[in-house]
Order: sequence, then C-alpha cells, then structure tokens
Amino acid sequence: MSGRITGRALVLGGSIAGLFAARVLSETYAEVVVVDRDVLTGVEKTRQGVPQGRQVHGLLARGRQAIEELFPGITDELVAAGAGSGDVAGNLRWYFNGVPLARDESGMVAVTVSRPMLEFHVRQKVQDVPNVRFLERHDILGVTATGDGRRITGARVREPDTGIERELNADLVVDATGRGSRTPVWLTELGYQRVAEDRLKIGIGYTTRHYRIRTDPFGRDISINVIASPTLPRGAICGRHGDHIELTAYGVLGDVPPSDPEGFDAFLASLAVPDIADAARVSEPVDDPVSYQFPASLRRRYERLDRFPDGFVLLGDSVCSFNPTYAQGMTISALGALALRSHLRSGPPRSLDFLRELARDVLDGPWDLMTTGDLTFPDVPGERTLKVRMAHGLVAKVLDAATRDGKVASAYLRVAGLLDPPEALMKPAMLMRILRYSLGSRPVPVPAPRDGRERPAREPA
Repeated sequence: MSGRITGRALVLGGSIAGLFAARVLSETYAEVVVVDRDVLTGVEKTRQGVPQGRQVHGLLARGRQAIEELFPGITDELVAAGAGSGDVAGNLRWYFNGVPLARDESGMVAVTVSRPMLEFHVRQKVQDVPNVRFLERHDILGVTATGDGRRITGARVREPDTGIERELNADLVVDATGRGSRTPVWLTELGYQRVAEDRLKIGIGYTTRHYRIRTDPFGRDISINVIASPTLPRGAICGRHGDHIELTAYGVLGDVPPSDPEGFDAFLASLAVPDIADAARVSEPVDDPVSYQFPASLRRRYERLDRFPDGFVLLGDSVCSFNPTYAQGMTISALGALALRSHLRSGPPRSLDFLRELARDVLDGPWDLMTTGDLTFPDVPGERTLKVRMAHGLVAKVLDAATRDGKVASAYLRVAGLLDPPEALMKPAMLMRILRYSLGSRPVPVPAPRDGRERPAREPA
C-alpha cells in the first residue's frame, strides 16, 4: 500500500481491542505481532484472560458500523453463524422505568452476538491477514526503551512453560492489555509523570445464565432490555442467539444478582417488568449462573501529560474502561482503531498527538454520556453540576416522550448508540416533538411483548 511503513508493530494483548489494532496496523506495517498470555488460535469459548466473556456484551449501532468498516461482510457472517439481527428501535424490546419505548423502523442494525463468538470471527479474519502473526502463551513483562527513555523500542516477554525470556523489537508498540494495563507503572519507571485517573464508582454486579429456547418468548424481537433506573436500580438483558438465550441480570452499587439458580430466578422476578423472568421460566437452562463485578469506570488521562514516549500508543480499556451496562467498550475499541488508521495515513504515529486525538474525537463524548447517566443514581459519588442536572431533566423528558412516539425513541437510541451526539436531541423539530409527547398529548400503540397484538402505552399524563 502507498502508506506502508517499513518495520514491525507489536500489539500487547490479543483481545478485541488488540485484534482491531492488528487489523489497522497490517495496512501500514510490514509485520504485525500480537502477543497474549492465552491460547488464541481456534478458541471459540470464553478465554481465561477474559473472565467477563461469559456475560452479555452489547454492540452499539456505531460499533457494528465500525467493525464492518474494519472487516467488510462480518455482519452477514455473524448472522449466518447464529447471531440475531434486527432494527434497534423495531426489534429490541426496551423498557425504561418499567415502561416500553414506542417502536419505530429506524434503519439502525442491531446484532445480538456473544463475546466469544464475535471475538472468534474477528480473530479468524485477523489471522487471515498475511503479515499478522500471533505469539501465544507468552507473558508480557514490560516495555523496552532507548537509553534516554524517549522512545519505546519493543517489549520483554516470557514463555511460562519454559521460563525463557526475550525481547521483541518494534517500531511501534500498542498497549491493548485492558483495564489491568501496566503502562502507568512502566512510564514512571522511565521517569515520566504518573498519569492522572478519573474514576466513577458504580459498583455494577452482573450474573449471566444461558438457556435453550423451548417456547419462543421473543416473537419478532431479538432482545429484551430492562434498563435499571434510580427508582429500581436493577436491570437485565436477554438476547437471542439462534435457538439459545444469553441472559445477564445486573444491579447497581453492590447489588449483585445471586449465582445460585433459585436466587437468580428471584432476582429476575424483582425486575420492573416480568418479560425476562417469563423468558427464563419457559426456557431450558444449560448452565449455572456466573457472576462478575465491575467496581468503577476508569479513564486514564494520557492526553494531559506534557511528555510521552514515541513509538507507543494505547487503545481500548487500557485507556478507558466504561460501565458495561452502556455497552460502549467494544464500540470504543473499534472507533479507536479507526482513529489510529486515520492518524497513520500521514506517516509514523506521533504518540502524544494520537492520544490527544483519541481523547477528543473518540472518548470524551461517550465518557460524558456515561457519567451523566450514572449520576442519575443518587448514591453514585460525583458532582451534579448545572450542566449535568439540565441533562438529567432533558433525558427524563426524552424518555417520557419516547414511550409515546417512535421517532423520539429512535432519536434517543441513535444518541445511546453513538451515531449522533446528544445535541441532536436539541434540534428545533426534535425538541418540539419531545415537548409535545412528554406533555402527554396522546398514547401511541406499542406492540405487546408476547402475542404480537398491539396495546396502548401508558395513559398520557
């Protein structure tokens, strides 16, 4: 390719973010090496290095588009392999505050796919790229640098079975090791300032169980989504994959759904609507519930550093780890890879420039969206500025209107899906629609969840 850079790129971490990075780097570097401590090749189940892989993973509308840009045709391949596909506003059953959103044909494509299945298909495509190779079953010990520490030159790795250590030289190193990234420590060892971190304590606990469908609880839907709210801080996502169901229940601020079957069923019965408990009741469990906890969202502010070594960038959860209930993680990883692709078009990466671009163009909007949402829960610590309080008031109006009007529901889901900025809801025509329907001018028919017949939404205020 005309933009090819002679040399080697080294990707630390072979999970989703690392795979996206490898795909992009293969377009410009002569060789790309992906290092991971797990076995990667041929793995179709949850990997040891991804303990959260058994939980439901959402792929936002913008994320599906981004992955399609990286791997054209992958949506059709996933559907052919058993993933569900439909319209975000027309084939997903959304409940906010216990009330269903109105339906619409939005044109936004939703895909319900398990994390292991998506990762397997992405990995297969990356493996097919001729100049990419995987170095599996190797621990990552640290990075190597020039004597003055101004440039990262590679990484030190160890094969655990033999204890043999070696150095891998590279022209560019990408840290995609995830939330547990050691880059903050490596930088201080090289004499750099400690990176500042923003944390938002949310205390998400979530538990997943898988089922085989016996009696179809979905109808024309591919997912049932009951979103936690301040009045009932419990939620669940129930997605259809072929003839199987992946069901994740979650609670906020330490309210972890039980991992024993009876306790899990009781938790489902406590949700604002019965749809998900009913879906579990009429289906056949194929495993026991498994729990996972997420204490706090974390953002490392590399873009604020005055100095940063050349030949080194970070992507995915290594930079920013989002509250998983917003389903932003995989989408942000894909968008970060596309941002790196764009940056590389002008030549070898300028590390700090790229991290500032990543923060501004990819991270800031979703981080603010998530933070504003989490601060609706009164016990989540954080400052409720005037801007945040005004956003809370607007979202309350939007969600109220969205239960009555499908166009408002689509507009809201476009923002939540990272297709549009929140400002899109403030355009005059949409704002007038929001005000009209949040004032309860008239109910709009909403499809009933089980028998397909329509019923009216709640009566207007």
